[in-house]
Amino acid sequence: MFQEIFENLRKVSPIVHCITNYVTVNDVANAILAAGASPIMADAIEEMEDMSRICNALVLNIGTLNTRAVNSMIKAGEFANQFNHPVILDPVGVGASKFRMQTALSLIDKINFDVIRGNASEIKAISNQIMTSRGVDVNDTDIINQDSIEEYIKIAKDLSQTYQSVIVITGPIDVISDGEKTYLIRNGHEDMEKVSGTGCMLSGLIGAYAGANPDHILEASVIATASMGLSGQIARDQVEKMALGTSSLKIKIIDNISTLDWKNFEEGAKIESI
Repeated sequence: MFQEIFENLRKVSPIVHCITNYVTVNDVANAILAAGASPIMADAIEEMEDMSRICNALVLNIGTLNTRAVNSMIKAGEFANQFNHPVILDPVGVGASKFRMQTALSLIDKINFDVIRGNASEIKAISNQIMTSRGVDVNDTDIINQDSIEEYIKIAKDLSQTYQSVIVITGPIDVISDGEKTYLIRNGHEDMEKVSGTGCMLSGLIGAYAGANPDHILEASVIATASMGLSGQIARDQVEKMALGTSSLKIKIIDNISTLDWKNFEEGAKIESI
């Protein structure tokens, strides 16, 4: 099944509608293009219905919030639900302010999300509905490792059952669950944290794979997450060999998303079903 899901993306070339933050919007669009899909980054409320009709998936990212964008997100989400398109939420920095938390919970209340993707701190904040202090970055106490993995598996399962969404928690070990089946992914490199927007790009990729495989959201999320991690891992090796810096790392990540084929994915993806 994984091979079919992987290859479907370039066969279908889904259109992914993203209402995302203006810090990483260009990188998200380029990552979606690199994977083989087509991005639309429209956020005017007046065109939400028209955009929703022609798209295959919707990604909502709360990284740079304002009231106008929130209203557009709600409208786009309602239309995406109406048209049975996969909807992905990226609750960037949800624990950093009351406005972000209130917005995320309001979106979850009004829209049926197929996937909620965040780092460990963001997902814990939503799970507990509490504020954290680190902003958009993961807290030092929320690192996913062998000692804490069982805690995050439980959080992912519980939250998935609560919201009827696939939960993707990213970190040194990625945890992905639909409440019944859970996957762990051990790809990526810690230097990816030095590039702003790698999480946002991943959410865009999840939208792309989900849009091409709407009947297999869990597996699409697994493929997208492993693809992003593997692309970052390969990019880090390339940058190190050439003694390049973090801007080059970002470019190489997108390069590797565009060149990743099934053979290399199958050989390099570290996916564990538990």
